Amino acid sequence: MQHFGLIGLSLKHSFSEAYFSKRFEEEQLEACYRNIELPDLEALSQIISEKNLSGFNVTIPFKEKIISHLDSVSKDAAAIGAVNCVKINNGKRFGYNTDYIGFEKSFLSHLSLEPIGNLHALICGTGGSSKAVQYCLKKHQIPYQLLSRNRRNDILSYSDVTQKIIETHQLIINTTPVGMFPNTSNLLPLPYQYITHKHFCFDLIYNPDISSFLQKSSNQGATIKNGLQMLHIQADESYKIFFNKDSK
Repeated sequence: MQHFGLIGLSLKHSFSEAYFSKRFEEEQLEACYRNIELPDLEALSQIISEKNLSGFNVTIPFKEKIISHLDSVSKDAAAIGAVNCVKINNGKRFGYNTDYIGFEKSFLSHLSLEPIGNLHALICGTGGSSKAVQYCLKKHQIPYQLLSRNRRNDILSYSDVTQKIIETHQLIINTTPVGMFPNTSNLLPLPYQYITHKHFCFDLIYNPDISSFLQKSSNQGATIKNGLQMLHIQADESYKIFFNKDSK
């Protein structure tokens, strides 16, 4: 029996355990998958040993911090600076980033709105998921502006966002947990009145289906999409890594 899991701080909202358990059952694999909540990564080695893990996924808030606990990371993960999938082989921990693949495939499938060359993006958040999104946008030469709670260097605060900034950035992407279950009423502090039918708003959150951010944007006529498809794609890519299947 091979053991896998998801490591994070608060995992009640996660779909991973049910998703992988069903996948293992359908493919008649002798494998199990469990959510593993940790307050920090100090006990990681002990957990890996106790649970005899062959691999695990990583979520908030450890996607960046996990790197120092690994033996090596893939080229993409190193460039991104975040890891969400770890394969263990002969006691060695190898890190990968499948978030960017999930975002790229889900995002590009929806980009028939206008030529990519005309697009500019606002990315809400600067954490591990944001870094995967940034990596994808750079790859496709889509300029972006980062937003965070506090202004620093080239990062704007939400209070800096003006009508002009909204009007000149047709893509707005939320990579933060703001609005995620159970805090579904929480809302990104954006000037929604300037969002129009010309905007495409993407939220990496998938629980609830329509976050407060997406609902407010939709009310203004924007095209919206949540992170469920992205999540399924990145999970499929993690599965390929866990079982040495062909992967991107």
